[in-house]
Amino acid sequence: MSDSALAARLADLRAARRTALIPYITAGYPGPDETTAFLRGAAAAGADAVELGVPWSDPVADGPTIQASTHAALQQGTTLARTLALLAGARADVPVVVFTYLNPVLAHGAARFAADAKRAGAAGLLVTDLPVGADDAVERDLLSAGLPLVRLVAPTTPPRRRRAIAEGSQGFLYLIARLGVTGESGALSSVLGEQVAALRAVSDLPIAVGFGISSPEQAAAVAAYADGVVIGSAVVSRMGRGGAAEALGWLRTVRAALDARRAGA
Repeated sequence: MSDSALAARLADLRAARRTALIPYITAGYPGPDETTAFLRGAAAAGADAVELGVPWSDPVADGPTIQASTHAALQQGTTLARTLALLAGARADVPVVVFTYLNPVLAHGAARFAADAKRAGAAGLLVTDLPVGADDAVERDLLSAGLPLVRLVAPTTPPRRRRAIAEGSQGFLYLIARLGVTGESGALSSVLGEQVAALRAVSDLPIAVGFGISSPEQAAAVAAYADGVVIGSAVVSRMGRGGAAEALGWLRTVRAALDARRAGA
């Protein structure tokens, strides 16, 4: 994938009024072959991009499901370098955003990480615990390979900070749907639509919503106001139970719900 693949894909989807479906998986879980199978089958299952998580020993933003998956992957030797090797070998036909915490990036070297990720076929980067403006030198290094740097926006982010995050973002903006860690939830926030609208007021970037989306019905509800839906724990739990086959099969039901909502809009 080229460095513009993510922006191009999302622009095409927006023009077609199609909601981007962006599943998250943990690299190396439940095994490397399942990661490869998922990346190779994601497009056929209706995904428009994939977030590929780098296993890290202290995933503080993640709930029990993803924490368990990352620890299992680490036990099998899935490092940042191994994650990029899996990506390169899979040759996914959807844009892949490498999702990581900062520590593995610093250990690898930020500029080297960006270059290696691009070489492996990544279409974007997301460093979950690197706030905009926290370290200008690291941010420059991450951008040095030309890959978009996707940013997270919390539901409690104040207006001035929201604007700063939007100005420092590329690819798309990832709006966190709720406070706390990742994980499946039974209900969406009643003010999620207002939060998306507030973010649209300060940015023209596509807005994807994640954290807690756990059913096709919830995904379709989010599609009423967001450009994309990110689903992590619900996909990872199915990867753990039945591998890529089960996760991709379930993803097709989410895609069908999103398309049905569009058809009925």
